[in-house]
Amino acid sequence: MIQEKFNHMEYQKGMEAIESDIMDRVLADMQAYDYDSYTPADVLRAVNAAYPSKEDFAALLSPAATNMLEIIAQRSKQETAKHFGNSVCMFTPLYIANYCENQCVYCGFNCKNKINRGKLNYEEIEHELKVISATGLQEILILTGECRSASGVEYIGQAVRLAKKYFTTIGIEIYPVNSDEYRYLQECGADFVSVYQETYNTDKYEQVHPAGPKRCYPYRFNAQERAIMGGMRGVAFGSLLGLDNFRKDAFAAGMQAYYIQRKYPHAEISFSFPRLRPYKNNADNNPHDVHEKQLLQVMMAYRLFMPFAGITISTRERQGFRDNVTGLAATKISAGVKVGIGGHDGEPKGDEQFEISDPRSVDEVRSAIASKGLQPVFTDYINTGSAQIC
Repeated sequence: MIQEKFNHMEYQKGMEAIESDIMDRVLADMQAYDYDSYTPADVLRAVNAAYPSKEDFAALLSPAATNMLEIIAQRSKQETAKHFGNSVCMFTPLYIANYCENQCVYCGFNCKNKINRGKLNYEEIEHELKVISATGLQEILILTGECRSASGVEYIGQAVRLAKKYFTTIGIEIYPVNSDEYRYLQECGADFVSVYQETYNTDKYEQVHPAGPKRCYPYRFNAQERAIMGGMRGVAFGSLLGLDNFRKDAFAAGMQAYYIQRKYPHAEISFSFPRLRPYKNNADNNPHDVHEKQLLQVMMAYRLFMPFAGITISTRERQGFRDNVTGLAATKISAGVKVGIGGHDGEPKGDEQFEISDPRSVDEVRSAIASKGLQPVFTDYINTGSAQIC
């Protein structure tokens, strides 16, 4: 099917437009951000600030901070312990479908990519949930490709209902939907919504999203706000580091979360930091390579700027790096991850979105956390009244 190209800054039919100035504010902030203008003195001021400002956040993301990571790390570790104690939450994702109607040039699910497509039926979803639950995990993230026709809101809602039978906390990472649809999914049992803008550079965004609903920049940008309007307890932010200038993208994502937090102080804010990873039929896809040292800098800048926010470290990163950042900045870690469609008990039903770097089981990750003197946590205490620790 030939998809018609449309203006990436205009809403399309069926997309809910909300009254919000956050996108304009974030784009203005990003445009004005000159990261080369900051000095080591600016970074030191930011590290010592009781309540780091937007300018402090900008300094912490700047090249001037690159040689000051040890100093930043000391403050980051203090802030993490202050607000999260020694606990590290554990979860796993469950991909239930990989059909997609977008043509994102960086993604294995691209509708033009020749991969094995698959979708779990309800019986298969429940089987996967049972297998995952048997590991002891109590938090799950349900993911689909971005395709309404193959993975409708009702289908996702039923998957959430099934998950509610086995898990206390449920996140969803799906295509953006309208606020009433987020309300429906929240009523089905979803707690959190993760949406990543990929890049905040509107020109680059247009270039890497040549066709499909995802091409609409403002609709994706406002997804978290619509989710909160729909009653979701928490929302996650992030950009795909390496797709464009990582400093500007990281700054913009932080500012978006900052403005959302100020507008909706009851909402729980979290971040994830995906870097470009190889995927099927494209083993080398990282035009703006972001190294571990730079990734660590971004994570710690977020920790100082928004100390209450959760920070997730995914299996895109290698084992050693993930172990090192838990307790330092990260407060949530995935384990026992399968990025194919299903596959937690046998062969996956469809191909994966990307290649993972840390294949460890739930028990292996739990042991690694405990070996650092940290406490692995399986159950979200807000939902249950007390946290299950292992």
